[in-house]
Amino acid sequence: MSVKGQSGSEVSGSGTSSRPTVVVAAATTSIERDLITRWMRSGGLPAEYDTDATPAVLDLDSKVLAAELVPRSDDPLIVPVKVVWLPAARDGARRVRFSDILALTNPRNPNRLIQQWLVGRSSDRHRIVVAEPAPLSELQASLQADDGDPAPDLLARHITRRAVVALERSERAVIGDRYKVPRLVAEQIMDSVSFRRHLEAIAEEHNISREEVDSRARAVLRELVAVQSRLVTDLFTQAMRPLHSSAWSVHADESGLRSLRELNRRRPLVFLPSHRSYADAFVLGDILANNEFPRNHLMGGANLTFWPIGPIARRTGTVFIRRSFGDDAVYKAALEEYFAYLLTKRFNLEWYFEGGRTRTGKLRAPRFGLLNYVANAIRTGRVEDAMLVPVSITYEGLAEVAAVAAEQTGATKKPEGLTWLARYARNQRRSAGNVYVRFGEPLSMHGLLAGSGDPELSEPARDETEHSERTRKALQKVAFEVAVGINGATPITVNCLVTLALLGVRDRALTLDEVRAVIAPVRRYIEARNLPQGELSVLDMEGGLARVLGSLTDAGVVTTYSGGEEPVYSIQRGQHLVAAFYRNSGVHWFVNRAILELSILCAHMNPGENPVVVAWEEAKNLRDLLKFEFFFPDRDTFEAQMRAELALLVAEWSDELPRSEQVALSALIETGFFMVHRTLRSFFDAQLVVAERLALRDPSLKLDRTAFLDECVAVGTQMLLQGRLYGPESVSSELFATALQLAGNRGLLETGGEEVRERRRAFAADLLAVGKRVQLAESLDVSNRKADR
Repeated sequence: MSVKGQSGSEVSGSGTSSRPTVVVAAATTSIERDLITRWMRSGGLPAEYDTDATPAVLDLDSKVLAAELVPRSDDPLIVPVKVVWLPAARDGARRVRFSDILALTNPRNPNRLIQQWLVGRSSDRHRIVVAEPAPLSELQASLQADDGDPAPDLLARHITRRAVVALERSERAVIGDRYKVPRLVAEQIMDSVSFRRHLEAIAEEHNISREEVDSRARAVLRELVAVQSRLVTDLFTQAMRPLHSSAWSVHADESGLRSLRELNRRRPLVFLPSHRSYADAFVLGDILANNEFPRNHLMGGANLTFWPIGPIARRTGTVFIRRSFGDDAVYKAALEEYFAYLLTKRFNLEWYFEGGRTRTGKLRAPRFGLLNYVANAIRTGRVEDAMLVPVSITYEGLAEVAAVAAEQTGATKKPEGLTWLARYARNQRRSAGNVYVRFGEPLSMHGLLAGSGDPELSEPARDETEHSERTRKALQKVAFEVAVGINGATPITVNCLVTLALLGVRDRALTLDEVRAVIAPVRRYIEARNLPQGELSVLDMEGGLARVLGSLTDAGVVTTYSGGEEPVYSIQRGQHLVAAFYRNSGVHWFVNRAILELSILCAHMNPGENPVVVAWEEAKNLRDLLKFEFFFPDRDTFEAQMRAELALLVAEWSDELPRSEQVALSALIETGFFMVHRTLRSFFDAQLVVAERLALRDPSLKLDRTAFLDECVAVGTQMLLQGRLYGPESVSSELFATALQLAGNRGLLETGGEEVRERRRAFAADLLAVGKRVQLAESLDVSNRKADR
């Protein structure tokens, strides 16, 4: 319904004058009660709700309603009314500032004395809103449909909740959708018929009294439910803004936001951003708030519950979920019910589905736990659908990357706390360039699950084993599509290109012209594929590239030597993992090109065989080697993508071309650049370290994963010093862990005899061969050779 304020604007509704009216007033002070009374006497109540008799006015309190409203038999129309208090208007907006609370009161909920002052001197600071009314019989019927014949106290609580929610909706017409907050959540969940039945089943299954199960459920809900406060939301946003506003210029996809806002009128949105920084939530939250989105319910980990961030964040919509809750059936049931409740009420969710910040700069493998709760709400019919929104957040510079890089070589992660927060805030004072926030195409979770063969939403499974397997694969498909959506929205930044150039020449320093010579053909490739870009146009401006290199020098990533004829640039000693982080933010765009290069070189190095067959087999082998590092589509789609890459080289390509590998190789050289040694070498080198360490181990002994990864870091450092690895960015516990996952997928972690040892040796030999082809690509790279002229 529309809202009637003191200006007397029209109110629409569905009431009828033949029915008695009861006004339920959400008033907490005598000032508010007096305002509502005077408003009614002056004809404030809409005409269609008015009757000849003076309407009864009751406090919106379940005990009062149980005693004075529920017993009535004349089926009155119930009209919720409340007073809304507003902050002072500044620059066309009414948002609370820190200066507002110097009077020790909340401008959105002022104390009685401030209310009295505002009524007399600032009449624009309050509105009276009327919510959509409902007959008592309708409210009884809605509860009976779920719960049979309700007890008076249960019906009174139901009326109270419905009135509160209706008033919230009407209030948002005054204050804006960004202040949409849930009310009485725990109470609604505990009164839910489905949840009560679930708790009954848990009590019976685990032989626990129903009272104890209820008590534990209430405790879990108190722990889980975010108690959102509009005051804290405004102040927290202002307090946290310096953590990103001083460091970055934010570039958001405004067109994507407009379509999302329209979609949000029909469906709940689940925002799933890439996770590169602690600032991600603040950057995204600010953008959504400025575009009048309600604040997301952000699912967070217990590592950020420290004072004061934890208590404040909880009041701005953060839901802190235990890292592990094992077999706690009550906790799991409450969490699942909470997810279903939020989605049913169309509250938007947000979490970082990688499970933590990226350590390498590229997208990590997804975690499925929270996605499964959304899926269950859809499978059980509680929610018709939820729209998954892939979000790419890409930074040109990040102060925290150095600490993340150090952790990859054995440094201990510093625990979050006040000292950590102060240090983090101090580091954010330095300008770090741009941050790009892009939104991928929203994905229907119902559609993805059904299309992927989820047994609850498509053809039923034959047995429990098939049911479990199809459920798992359907959820994996959902996560894969989200990851592809994030990568597809991620732009290539100037720092990505510059670090790509400098990491590709080992520790050699490049002049400004040499850096430009490496970047130029890559930019032509980017344009040919119409890939998303950051502000790459800065490289076309006079002095633009020098400024980018200067900012990387200021950040300690690049070192500049200016003592000779002209400045030369190289990666700062000890900063290769940091540089790789920036390169890897866009590396996924070049993976297929790099695979194509290695496939053509493989065919060239095996002249006695059918070159086309050799190249396609090599492409499939490389895809399999990299499947835990990057998100590849199914084999048919992958082949189509590879043919598209090939068409960029040879427009008239045919598999029957004579000397096809020579034609393709010549075309590669003519492009002026090779990509594989700049993009994939560190991944293959890390795999080689793991493969060789495995080949030297006794296959009859079970592997200690932690000790093995520590060994890879130590031996990898030795191999680097010996020149067997190309660069320090290969010595990374994160890359070693993924390589070990690949080895496990190939059955190389199984205990056994000589057969296992031979397969491990063959794995290492394959990677040595790949390494030789990478070296050949480097030698053929024209842009690399410019330095030798």
